[in-house]
Amino acid sequence: MATVLSVSGSPSAASRTNRLLRHLDRRLIAQGHEVIPLDVRTLPAEALLGADFGHPAIVEAGALFARADGVVVGTPVYKASYSGVLKALLDLLPQYALTGKTVLPLATGGTTAHVLAIDYALRPVLNSMGAAHVVQGWFTLDQDITVHEDGALTVAPAAEEALTQVVDQFSAALLPVPALAAAS
Repeated sequence: MATVLSVSGSPSAASRTNRLLRHLDRRLIAQGHEVIPLDVRTLPAEALLGADFGHPAIVEAGALFARADGVVVGTPVYKASYSGVLKALLDLLPQYALTGKTVLPLATGGTTAHVLAIDYALRPVLNSMGAAHVVQGWFTLDQDITVHEDGALTVAPAAEEALTQVVDQFSAALLPVPALAAAS
């Protein structure tokens, strides 16, 4: 199966975005994919904000992108766009870091007023970085994500169903297409 880099662009470890991504990672693992989580907030702030392309943590993050067959990018929506910490990382990656990769964009936010942030803010950046295929993304309302005291996550049924569909479409897009010659 494929190697998937699951990138959380949330500045908070306890965020709904981060927890939702890890919830979806388990689905991808159950489908046989290797999933590598990357929480951008754990990268050194001085390297991100100082544009230190040679910092070992930034170099390692770039290597994770290069290794991946597919990338899931999750972000909370702030002021109608993806997070600044995610922007800082994407700016430090090579221009075509997503070449040949299938990408699934996901976002969370407090209001449906931000639902278009995936298509008008995040998708253009992913395309400009050479993504081979950016599959249909999904925006999940914060109110549809419940984090329980024990850390367990519950997603409202309609949102869970939609997320399952987009994750399954992403997973299917990672699989190699059978050669037409084999069908002849």
